[in-house]
Amino acid sequence: MAILEVHNIEKHFGSTRVLEDISFTLEQGQALAIIGSSGSGKTTLLRCLNFLETPDQGRIVVQGKTLFDAADPATQRESEIRKKRLHFGMVFQSFNLFPQYTALQNVTLASQLLAKEQPDFKANKAHILADIEAHGKELLAQMGLADRAGHYPHQLSGGQQQRVAIARALALKPDILCFDEPTSALDPELTGEVLKVIRSLADQKTTMIIVTHEMAFARDVADQIIFMDGGVIVEQGNPHQVIEHPREERTKQFLSRYSES
Repeated sequence: MAILEVHNIEKHFGSTRVLEDISFTLEQGQALAIIGSSGSGKTTLLRCLNFLETPDQGRIVVQGKTLFDAADPATQRESEIRKKRLHFGMVFQSFNLFPQYTALQNVTLASQLLAKEQPDFKANKAHILADIEAHGKELLAQMGLADRAGHYPHQLSGGQQQRVAIARALALKPDILCFDEPTSALDPELTGEVLKVIRSLADQKTTMIIVTHEMAFARDVADQIIFMDGGVIVEQGNPHQVIEHPREERTKQFLSRYSES
């Protein structure tokens, strides 16, 4: 069974149709890369999956459970949105770290807030917080930042900040980790360190959706690729099919522009 099923998602902003009839599935442990020009709907799709935007049509199913159905108001209750977001870890273009908190505090904050809502928190506070801190340190070590746990964002490079953001997204153990152009705010010399981390996560069979303009990276890391243009999926398949042997003219034109840039 697919871990994620997206059925016929549509999204409009006024009279502008941003997403039209978007459907795909993602298996456990797969990495999906979404490519396409600016304005093709890639980021809006991720925002719909993370419930930062509400689709106008369609269904989103995770682990066999319908999280959103445009035809079922019961799946759209505001009170349930935060719980649904826990299925998706989100890494944005900008790092969005809290400047007043250290790297470790940025990673552990959400877990601590959720823990306080548990009925056994007061009785087991010290043990729970110690476990959360230990997990946060493990994630920072996984990102190559064990020695930066006490540093504040302004004391970190852009690449280090983005790695903290990845650790933060992993802290809540999401079903699917989503990246929205994770290197677009980085200088070229820092891009490689972030891509190396994502490549390592792919090697560990972390289920991921990666919106990216790094075509060589997508080809090497993704199990499947979706090319979007004008709010629709033009072509999807494995990297060999989509990048090496595209069938659709729009895909060929996009890849040709990329190779010329």
